[in-house]
Amino acid sequence: MTKSYGLIGYPLSHSFSKKYFTEKFAKENILDSEFHAFPIENIQLLPQLIKDNPSLKGLSVTIPYKESVIPFLNELDETAKKIGAVNCIKITNKSPNSQLPTPFLKGYNTDAFGFRQSIKPFLESHHERALILGTGGASKAVYHVLKEIGIDCYFVTRNKTAENQFNYDEVNENMLNAFKLIVNATPLGMFPNIDDFPPIPYQHISSSHLLYDLVYNPAETEFLKKGKAKGAAIVNGFSMLQHQAEEAWRIWNQ
Repeated sequence: MTKSYGLIGYPLSHSFSKKYFTEKFAKENILDSEFHAFPIENIQLLPQLIKDNPSLKGLSVTIPYKESVIPFLNELDETAKKIGAVNCIKITNKSPNSQLPTPFLKGYNTDAFGFRQSIKPFLESHHERALILGTGGASKAVYHVLKEIGIDCYFVTRNKTAENQFNYDEVNENMLNAFKLIVNATPLGMFPNIDDFPPIPYQHISSSHLLYDLVYNPAETEFLKKGKAKGAAIVNGFSMLQHQAEEAWRIWNQ
């Protein structure tokens, strides 16, 4: 029987997952698996989606459901629990505590694994503090990884609600002198809105900064271009996506 995997989110025009897994299956001669995109307009549609697709073994989760999907899951792994966001769901036919055949959904966060693997080669000793732009599900995985590495992190958001947050209009020259790592965890600049960028004072970016953008399409966003123009090191999110996808595949098939 063919095993199905898929991606939920809305909209899904920007997603690389279907292309990535379809090419992976062809390249590695995986003949019993298929991958589908499921652009669901409301997370409430998830139970019906699973019911309608009994061959589903795993789902990736993208914007805007990484947090709102959690109440629909039976269990979270420890990392997803700490982060408070899920981007990978393993679907099994039986609950570990019951012999009754029922879909059992366990949530994982492979964004954290992907981000850690992709940023490691670029971190230097002066990257002691980080500004994380955005407060969505992806930003929580970034925060989790950087705190584990020992980097002091603050969020930048349009409407701050916590002590470790700044509003965008509070980001100034002194702050950028202190924070040499800046991670864009917002969708600003993502295709098709490629002219958008986070509103920070780029004139104060220097060659000692590292700008990391979770967006991967386009490969060089306006955020990265503006950093590059000031001599900063830049990294996009493509490597992170590859690492998190392979980790998801491992989880689905372990």
